[in-house]
Amino acid sequence: MRQAPSGGEISGTGRDAEVFGCSRLRSPAEDLWRLDALEAARALLGAVLVRDLEGRLLAGRIVETEAYLQDDPASHSYRGRTARNEAMFGPPGHAYVYFTYGNHFCLNIVTGPEGRGEAVLVRALEPLAGLDIMGRLRGRDAPRDLLSGPGKICQGMAIDRRLDGHPLDRPPLRLLADGWDPGEIIATTRVGIRHGADRPWRFYPARSREWVSRP
Repeated sequence: MRQAPSGGEISGTGRDAEVFGCSRLRSPAEDLWRLDALEAARALLGAVLVRDLEGRLLAGRIVETEAYLQDDPASHSYRGRTARNEAMFGPPGHAYVYFTYGNHFCLNIVTGPEGRGEAVLVRALEPLAGLDIMGRLRGRDAPRDLLSGPGKICQGMAIDRRLDGHPLDRPPLRLLADGWDPGEIIATTRVGIRHGADRPWRFYPARSREWVSRP
């Protein structure tokens, strides 16, 4: 059985230290993985997503999320387990990556107890490291346009279905915490859905408004 990531220190020597300016980094607290998607969508704001790619480190801070619960008609898990959404029912702290609209991938972080299909969609990141590679992958130069949307994140950080089900406590895709405080959190409606569209389950820090997909 796959296990949820456990909290603990991660060595910050080498490339990690260069990005974050510290000698030690921590994985998110283990309690995070016990939260349901609504709670986790708030708690994940400020966490740092790190992608090891081509011998380089790409990193971005999570600044916009959406929550999807199993009893939510907008959730992929609403009608039960399928081959496509299998990772969503797996252990928390793993990636759920899907292809949508025939042209881009979306990254979700699985939350809650194993067997209950819920996850947090990562909608926007503030770029922190590897912007030159992100720009090449995106075909864009402006930092604001590199990771300000779920499809942009996956394109700019080279995330696809090969990372579906990947545990987010190890390379090539990791989730780290550096103690950043999101401050005031805005709660508003989710984007691009027809069912459950009135639920205020999209979240972003007021201080990070310039980096989100839309205010």
